Amino acid sequence: MIEFALRTIVAYLLGSLNGALLLGRLRGVDIRTQGSGNAGGTNALRTQGPLFAIGVIIIDVAKAWIAVKYVPGDVGPGMWLAATCGFAAVFGHVYPVFHGFRGGKGVATVLGTLLALSPLLLAGVLAIWFVMMFVFGFVGLGSMVAAGAMPLLVLWAAYAGTIGPSEFLPLLWFGVVCALFVVWTHRSNIARMRNGTEPRAKRLWLLGRLRK
Repeated sequence: MIEFALRTIVAYLLGSLNGALLLGRLRGVDIRTQGSGNAGGTNALRTQGPLFAIGVIIIDVAKAWIAVKYVPGDVGPGMWLAATCGFAAVFGHVYPVFHGFRGGKGVATVLGTLLALSPLLLAGVLAIWFVMMFVFGFVGLGSMVAAGAMPLLVLWAAYAGTIGPSEFLPLLWFGVVCALFVVWTHRSNIARMRNGTEPRAKRLWLLGRLRK
């Protein structure tokens, strides 16, 4: 149990290495003072440009993948620890100890965790996100709906036999917790959508472009 806890803490520390804030220091900017104030890929793209945003996403996905693939080691139960380390990395991204506990919203880190835990679930989540972007154009809404679909995707995968019994409960736990957490981190997006002030990603909002 002690080793389980220690490895979870290591995963949290990895998650606290926020890509936007690390690259921002190299550029001499604090992205939390610009745009939406979020230290994540979307705000990085809007305020710092595509190359900066790509670097942010690579770091945030990679740290979660490492936290799941390498931090658990051979400590049992393996899938439970891997899922726990994955969420610890997501939590660290949102509340990074190295950056005053003010980080991003955790979406890219969730994707990195899914890449390590279940690429099939990752494909499903990305497909739902792209559909939401096509129809509505809101990055935050797409992220919340895609995250909220994770438990349903786990149930579907279990029914289809693409995940085993030992994977089912850890993945379901991860899906439920991350879905709730992503909605929590996007509460400001919810408020802006209700007020009609949430910006759309116009290049991805294909339905809006077709209407013109």
